[in-house]
Amino acid sequence: MGALIGLGFGVGCLLIWSAFRSPRGTPTPTSARGSGRTTGDLLAEAGLREVAPRSLALLCVGAALAAAVVVLGVTRTVPIAAVFGALAGYLPIAIIRGRARRRQREFAEVWPEAVDDLASAVRAGMSLPDAVAALAVRGPDALRPAFDAFALDYQVSGRFGDCLDRLKDRLSDPVGDRVVEGLRIAREVGGGELGRLLRNLSGYLRDDQRTRAELEARQSWAVNGARVAAGAPWVVLLVMSTQREVIERYQSAAGAVVLVVGAILCVLAYRLMMRLGRLPVERRILR
Repeated sequence: MGALIGLGFGVGCLLIWSAFRSPRGTPTPTSARGSGRTTGDLLAEAGLREVAPRSLALLCVGAALAAAVVVLGVTRTVPIAAVFGALAGYLPIAIIRGRARRRQREFAEVWPEAVDDLASAVRAGMSLPDAVAALAVRGPDALRPAFDAFALDYQVSGRFGDCLDRLKDRLSDPVGDRVVEGLRIAREVGGGELGRLLRNLSGYLRDDQRTRAELEARQSWAVNGARVAAGAPWVVLLVMSTQREVIERYQSAAGAVVLVVGAILCVLAYRLMMRLGRLPVERRILR
């Protein structure tokens, strides 16, 4: 009877697990693919597409080991060295995420200007590929490298659609995806309303950027407060680790437990603070 109950419980768990698992061979929807970012996506959004995810992983491991060795040499305490090694191992990822956020913010500020330049070029009688390529010279500085590569790519291949796909990959920006797909549709269906479409898109981007800037200005105090609250205890711990009595306390099993629990609570509190105060992030669903 016990074996039968165990077998039934196992079959039930298996059925529950299979219900939440995507069927093999079923293509993942685009929206589902955009809901989570891989390491490669994060590097591309930070403008570091040439960096391999494996290189980032090796950098994190190297930073963790270097910090752990340095702190261990100063404090002679393994738990403290392990905690600071883990913090140092996450530091490259935090820097890349910050770079990606700054790059996306910079692009959001200059896209309205770029769309206005496109509308002016189309209204002046330029063809759509020439207007897009002209952004390499007349466009905002932040976008010029990507459009310069597009101009060279189109000059070599002459395939507008394929060049737009590679342009999206270089930009790795959700606003850029919308602009590129709008250009693609205008090219395929004729583009009689392209000028009006671009002007409406420029106005929408300006309104969105203005609203987001106001919200980020009000949110900045919460973000800075969460960072200070999460980092201050560890700075104090590093300073106090030069004292012999403090080191002896954390060399015990109870001290190691205090460090581990404190680190977990700091991480959870920081993530909760950031999640409660974060603004909606636009995902790349038009890849």
